[in-house]
Amino acid sequence: MPIDPALAVGADLGELTFGWTPSDVLLYHLGLGAGADPVDERELRYTYEDDLRVIPTFATVAANLRTFEPPKLKFPGVDIDLAKVLHGKQEIELHRPIPAEGKAVARTRIVDVFDKGKAAVLVQQTEVAAADGDPLWTARSSIFARGEGGFGGERGPSDRIAWPDREPDAVVETPTLPQQALLYRLCGDRNPLHADPAFARAAGFDRPILHGLCTYGVVAKSLIDAFLDGDPAQVASFSTKFAGVVFPGERLRTRVWREDGRLLVTTTAPERDDAPVLSDTVLVPR
Repeated sequence: MPIDPALAVGADLGELTFGWTPSDVLLYHLGLGAGADPVDERELRYTYEDDLRVIPTFATVAANLRTFEPPKLKFPGVDIDLAKVLHGKQEIELHRPIPAEGKAVARTRIVDVFDKGKAAVLVQQTEVAAADGDPLWTARSSIFARGEGGFGGERGPSDRIAWPDREPDAVVETPTLPQQALLYRLCGDRNPLHADPAFARAAGFDRPILHGLCTYGVVAKSLIDAFLDGDPAQVASFSTKFAGVVFPGERLRTRVWREDGRLLVTTTAPERDDAPVLSDTVLVPR
């Protein structure tokens, strides 16, 4: 079925009530590779329930922790083959630090559909509030669907960052685990692209790839540790574009510029000639 922007844009995807516990947060952090040094006091902030701090990217999985079926992309005006789908962009705005335990209500709608010619981009926005009605976070995600463009829609705005004309202020190297995708999928995203070699080959990859949102969380943690004294509560917002894939076990190289009170970031895979992984990444501290 071709994409129909007239039906898709503004579509209400419903309301979801959900909750999470410290065990859920601990599992998520382990899925990001936290705890590599199990006696490091700062790592224990992520991996031990005493004084547990929540990495803000937990917002991307909190509502789906009890989901055990692969995601489906069938909405009003949209019906897309999962094998054609990649995550395009992700942004979270934190209205306050995420508590280690809580209940919340999320409401999601499609806010834009763009036609990139050979692909379509769907933009979803989710507003999340605590059980008492206080806002917790707003998330926006863009889904890149290969082969689904050409339906006559708008191409969409350009939001590329103007990069400083200088060498980065810091370079952070971060490992990933060979089994990281298998761990991370326990947080709710059961897309077989990240676990099934045959499915990955059918989608055009030599082997399963790491979830883009896992890479997003890994980089967020590395930035919090390196620049915010390991305190996730200092993050006001964090956004990125997914520029390429990561294979579990690869190392990540993150270049960071401090500019106008923000951290401007790019992440590459140095073992593949610095192949782009995340681009136009911005962390705004409080």
